[in-house]
Amino acid sequence: MTIKKKVAVVFTGGTISMTIDPELGAAIPSLSGEEILSLATNIDKVATIEGHNFDEIPSPHMTFEKLMELKQYINNLLEREDVCGVVVTHGTDSLEETAYFLDLVLNTEKPVVVTGAMRSSSELGYDGSSNLSAAVCTAISDSAVGKGVLVAMNNEILLASEVTKTDTLSLNTFQSPAHGPLGIIDCNQLLLLKDASKKTFIDTDKYEPKVALFKSGLDMGDDLIKFAADNGYKGIVIEGMGRGNIPPEMFRGIEYAREKGVEVVLVSRCLTGRVYDSYGYLGSGRDLKNIGCIFGGDLPGQKARIKLMLALGKTNDPQELKDYFEKGVYC
Repeated sequence: MTIKKKVAVVFTGGTISMTIDPELGAAIPSLSGEEILSLATNIDKVATIEGHNFDEIPSPHMTFEKLMELKQYINNLLEREDVCGVVVTHGTDSLEETAYFLDLVLNTEKPVVVTGAMRSSSELGYDGSSNLSAAVCTAISDSAVGKGVLVAMNNEILLASEVTKTDTLSLNTFQSPAHGPLGIIDCNQLLLLKDASKKTFIDTDKYEPKVALFKSGLDMGDDLIKFAADNGYKGIVIEGMGRGNIPPEMFRGIEYAREKGVEVVLVSRCLTGRVYDSYGYLGSGRDLKNIGCIFGGDLPGQKARIKLMLALGKTNDPQELKDYFEKGVYC
């Protein structure tokens, strides 16, 4: 008789745990972990499931303090010899940020898979059951070992470092636009489509809360950036245009922030592609590089902010901070 592997499923809330309240006419968290598992029929045939009710919140309510608690909660489960991997259910609005946070702070070879749902259990075509089943199939797979934190949605398995939510409604909203999925679930097994990239590990239990995120736009000024610099912000992430260029007055604000010792990470507002100092006009990537801004590769702004918060919690050394973003990405 084949012994089934044990997967710990940690429930945090989100649409996968919601039903539509008849009085509000809107979805709210209501299902326990046990009730969600009961909807995933036959899941017990592929693995032994151990449910853990960590929280029951919509994902916009997730905080860094709670993420640190979740990190330790998952670590405690991963330390157990009888647990082969962990699945985390989560709301989709901030799922990519939580998945990326866990990818940065968890140092484990065991699979950790984040999943959720785009439709509540009150709606036709509830996708929570199939997504949870795919996540469990991934967690028990030898092919998922050492791949970092993964996201399982719509039968696709994606790296936390690459995945982003691309649509407000579609079931295939989670995609890796530049690199494609790591694999798919076929006949209850993980089928890899590519090799996994090397992950970054930031060994810290601390984070810097005062990190701002600003998106560049036509004719934007310096007032918000200066406000952040004058009010104790230690880091700023800028989503620049194209290869990483910003309007002249916005650049003046970044100059001001850098003079005050604020660390600035530059990424692009474009969906794919890394920032680079290709241009030399006022406010260009070359200007930003020359005043000490860190280039964030092809990370989107929300992930670069997560990384900078953790990196600043670990170190204040400028070279170490730069290495967290640029090492292996730029020559």
